[in-house]
Amino acid sequence: MARTGTGGQQGISGVERRSIDYIPLNERHGKAWEQGPFWMTGGMVLPSLLIGFIGPSLGLGLGWTLLALIAGMAFGTLFMALHANQGPLLGLPQMIQSRAQFGARGAMFPMLMAVFIYIGYNVFYFILCGDAVSVVLPGGKVWYIVFSVIALVIAIVGHDLLHTFQRWSSYFIIVVFAILTVVMIVHYPVHGAHPVASGWSFKAFLVQFAAAGGYQISYAIYVSDYTRYLPEETPQRKLIGWTFVGAMVGAGWMGCLGALIGAYIKEPDAISALHQVGDYLFPGFGAIIALSTIPAMVGTSGVNAYGAMLTGATIVDGIRHVQPTLRMRIVGLLVVSVIGTVLTLVMPADYLNAFNTFLGIMVYLLVPWTAVNLVDFYLVRRGHYSVDDIVNPRGAYGQWSWRGLTAYFAGFIAMIPFFSLSFYVGPVTKALGGADFSFVVGLLVAGVLYLLICRNLRATESYQRGSGAERQVVAL
Repeated sequence: MARTGTGGQQGISGVERRSIDYIPLNERHGKAWEQGPFWMTGGMVLPSLLIGFIGPSLGLGLGWTLLALIAGMAFGTLFMALHANQGPLLGLPQMIQSRAQFGARGAMFPMLMAVFIYIGYNVFYFILCGDAVSVVLPGGKVWYIVFSVIALVIAIVGHDLLHTFQRWSSYFIIVVFAILTVVMIVHYPVHGAHPVASGWSFKAFLVQFAAAGGYQISYAIYVSDYTRYLPEETPQRKLIGWTFVGAMVGAGWMGCLGALIGAYIKEPDAISALHQVGDYLFPGFGAIIALSTIPAMVGTSGVNAYGAMLTGATIVDGIRHVQPTLRMRIVGLLVVSVIGTVLTLVMPADYLNAFNTFLGIMVYLLVPWTAVNLVDFYLVRRGHYSVDDIVNPRGAYGQWSWRGLTAYFAGFIAMIPFFSLSFYVGPVTKALGGADFSFVVGLLVAGVLYLLICRNLRATESYQRGSGAERQVVAL
């Protein structure tokens, strides 16, 4: 693979000024290993703990829950990590790259879906942060606003502060949750506590597997946003590996703790359960555990706001061209933060049921997109893209691309008979006793169909640089 230039290692000075524009080679910095702690912190949040509650709540025993959880997360994390290489090679945020598969306006649908996911996650993060701090301090919903503002400030400073905040948070979280893990194992399995969930259910196993896999796949919309500043020559296997390990360890660890809690505590609440288990070590340690969950969720809320801003700006740019200025970044972040805060304030108290429904919808919307995006990158164009035409909504990729849209909606429609939601259960899922195979169906149908209808599409686009120089880069 030819290379022309190397990345700088100085980092961003002050507030980041770039957004949906291309990152020049002389501004590239960072190393592949830094993706490990970044994604680990992103996974070590309370929603990951909630994923582990699902199996026991359906009567699935601890061993089967752990197997379904780990297998599902490994499956989903693989798809998520494969997006990592797109950042250094293209120098662009994740979702704007969808223009190559769907067209500048056709990509608006998956982009709207991404904004929904970003803001939806922040709603649950702010609620859980408020619950955590309420263990020791009063304040109620005012904490939602406080944490929203902190996340907003981190996102405004931008890419490098997000990486730094997540990386340093990971060191603290590892220590605290390592202690908690030992306490839980000693108190429950070692001391022979009687589990409240100990059975086997094929339906419950698949529900747990699908939830874990879908949860990890949902991070696919984030990845290039945080790898696009890496030098172009960053080793591809290392980058995928560090992204996979970080995301898998962080979310998997929390999910396993959730499974352990759910297996021994009937109808657990995330914060109260951590408080209860932590106090087994000494009174007050439970409060420390609850508070220690806040930095990761606040930092990840900043990550979500940043991603929503990038994606929202790309949507607007597809309708009317916008200049990627600092002012645009700040205005976009303010809009995203206000929407997220308002939704948090009106969210019902029973947020766990709402979270499970949100997770299901998110999987159904996201799976066909990630299939199309990865098949295009690795099998169809094989890394050959014109960056100039991606950032230009009137470029060579057009306004609407029938190939990507056809594959996406075919994958989504194929999933409908397999849906399993609180308000709708598909006929195939009913016939299978509730087993949800939808994500497998969506991946296969969207991916295979896109590959078939693109079989005559040749990867002939030149890889454009901001300087106007043309050359091709092959990803694999």
